[in-house]
Amino acid sequence: MSPEVLAPKALNRALLARQLLLRRVRRPVADVLTHLVGMQAQAPDAPYYGLWSRLDGFRPAELVELLTSRRAVRATMMRGTLHAVTSADCLALRMLAQPTQERAVRTNTDYDGHRIAGRQLGEVLAVTAELLAEAPRTAAELRALLATRWPGADVDRLGFAALALTPTVQVPPRGIWAVGGLPRLSTVPAWLGEPVCPEPDPAALVLRYLAAFGPATVSDVATWSGRTAVRPVLDELRPRLRVFADERGRELFDLPDAPRPPAATAAPVRLLAPYDNVLLAHADRSRVVPEQYRVRLKSKNAVVPGTVLVDGFVRGLWAVERPHGQHLGGSAVLTVRPFRALAPRHGAQLRAEVERLAEFAAQGSPVRVVLADPE
Repeated sequence: MSPEVLAPKALNRALLARQLLLRRVRRPVADVLTHLVGMQAQAPDAPYYGLWSRLDGFRPAELVELLTSRRAVRATMMRGTLHAVTSADCLALRMLAQPTQERAVRTNTDYDGHRIAGRQLGEVLAVTAELLAEAPRTAAELRALLATRWPGADVDRLGFAALALTPTVQVPPRGIWAVGGLPRLSTVPAWLGEPVCPEPDPAALVLRYLAAFGPATVSDVATWSGRTAVRPVLDELRPRLRVFADERGRELFDLPDAPRPPAATAAPVRLLAPYDNVLLAHADRSRVVPEQYRVRLKSKNAVVPGTVLVDGFVRGLWAVERPHGQHLGGSAVLTVRPFRALAPRHGAQLRAEVERLAEFAAQGSPVRVVLADPE
């Protein structure tokens, strides 16, 4: 029999349901981080806004407590990007990102698998781990120490490879709401007291991905994970999965009992965090980003802005801007820019969400709201 065909709106509703964006829920933050396989954290505040959009009554202190107690960390994970993840997932899954890290080093340095900038890679990594375990350090501080160890070496290349290939975490106060701070790095074993799993199971990661982002094509899984050998994993899992097709005839893999709401399911207006994985976790992003708006999300420095979802699809942008050099505290401006005029009910929902976001972002400080006219 031919597989059931899922239209973009059906895929959209499945994604929103799994991402807790059809209705806010009350769940422990650690459980949500586990379900979502972490949250993008390139911007320090991004995970806080991402949890706010999904959890009823979320308070920043809930994530702060996890980070300061070391039950969650900010670490390089899928696609070689910074994520806020539970410490258990960091230990279990970090090495699945290693092929991505190795590709980055090969692309940007003279790495040949054994030597980097004329030095034995194993020695460089051992020294790096020792220095970062001794005390959390910035990348600049690490490079200075490597230069002391190897005078005349290309410490930019050494430092790049060392930090890419050593499992590290960004330690607090970086990433703490209303605090900020320079990115300082420690090794995962030094910070968490346990080594990372050296050979994690890719199949387990694929099943986790489908639970949070499916149904998905082979290319979707590869895009999110940053891994290349995805097809064999899905072929091995095929007997345990349901297989659908999209409107272009591509296979979509999914967990049999995962939520797949009807395409007609109502989707409330939501304000997604900057770098939200909803926007980044598929090769084909048409399930959430209309083609005519894709260019609006691109920038020269790869910044992914906060976005407005209307009826489940991107229909605008938002940003909180504060005075230069100020993290939280003092005045701020929340600007929301719809791409087009909204139906009255969506306009009312947007205004309500904007008011809620302004209250959340303020945390006791004034936030001025600018709701721009549709472009």
